[in-house]
Amino acid sequence: MLLVLGGAGLGYVYLKLDGNLKGVDINAQLGKERPDNVDNGSLDILVLGSDSRSGDNGAYGKDEGGARSDTAMVVHVYEGHKKASVVSIPRDTLVDRPACTDAKGTAVPAERRAMFNTAYEVGGPACAVKTVESMSGIRMDHYIEVDFTGFKKLIDELGGVEITTTQAIKDPKSHLDLPPGTHTLDGEQSLGLVRTRKSVGDGSDLGRIQLQQAFIKAFMNQVKDVGVFSNPAKLYGLADAATKAITPDSELDSVQELTGFAKGLAGIGAQNVHMVTLPVEYDPRDPNRVVPLEAQAAQVWKALKGDLPIPASATEGTATGKAGGVVR
Repeated sequence: MLLVLGGAGLGYVYLKLDGNLKGVDINAQLGKERPDNVDNGSLDILVLGSDSRSGDNGAYGKDEGGARSDTAMVVHVYEGHKKASVVSIPRDTLVDRPACTDAKGTAVPAERRAMFNTAYEVGGPACAVKTVESMSGIRMDHYIEVDFTGFKKLIDELGGVEITTTQAIKDPKSHLDLPPGTHTLDGEQSLGLVRTRKSVGDGSDLGRIQLQQAFIKAFMNQVKDVGVFSNPAKLYGLADAATKAITPDSELDSVQELTGFAKGLAGIGAQNVHMVTLPVEYDPRDPNRVVPLEAQAAQVWKALKGDLPIPASATEGTATGKAGGVVR
């Protein structure tokens, strides 16, 4: 995007967008006690959706002192950057959270059977990354965080996202009321869809993940079809919204770095993205929580570590949340 804008002589736009980006130095906070950085041409990116209620996000509830990772996805881009696998980690997953240090240098002790999303709450992005690396044995090359308001504004700039519902979705908490059929969702409706859980399937976080995965594929198709490169105003609006919506790691916190990163992913379409949920089962001690199926989860991480497709056997017989097919 910025190459096009720069060619039009809009250098000030570059500076404006560059100023939108505020990075997090994950590498400095985590130090050297991390999985090996394997340089095989692939990329692993932790993408988090934050449920912070600070600032403009206060419209979605009270700020009770700590944000959590409302959504977590490990994106593995295969060598050649023509296809990717995405592993969604349910926020209610019970994990052994490692000891870490938050952004202020405060030590955060390890905890057994901690909910996955508390890692971000107690230690911020670095602790979330360390928890994922501890679970997977895979070093995250990058970190990208998206907040509520930024997500909503990005969808509005895009002109909405078209999805088809196969059954009614009605959620008073998110003000979502969609009959079966095809809809173009604006930013507020899109946020409601990816956050709703009680109104679909069995009301679990697993069902919500299925909605999120369907929405992301629809979003990717919409971006491909919108024709922003023939519309400078649309291009600038999207670039401005996108750079305000995200908090990247410090290796992606400039327009030049982010543009190079995005160009490297430009060949991946929705049809080339394989999305799964971390293999889990409901916790026998607490049905409101899930725990990883160790053997099958190990299959997932082993495949990604080896830059291989995730085998179908890894996700057979796992808890799903029963919302599949509600959105396509």
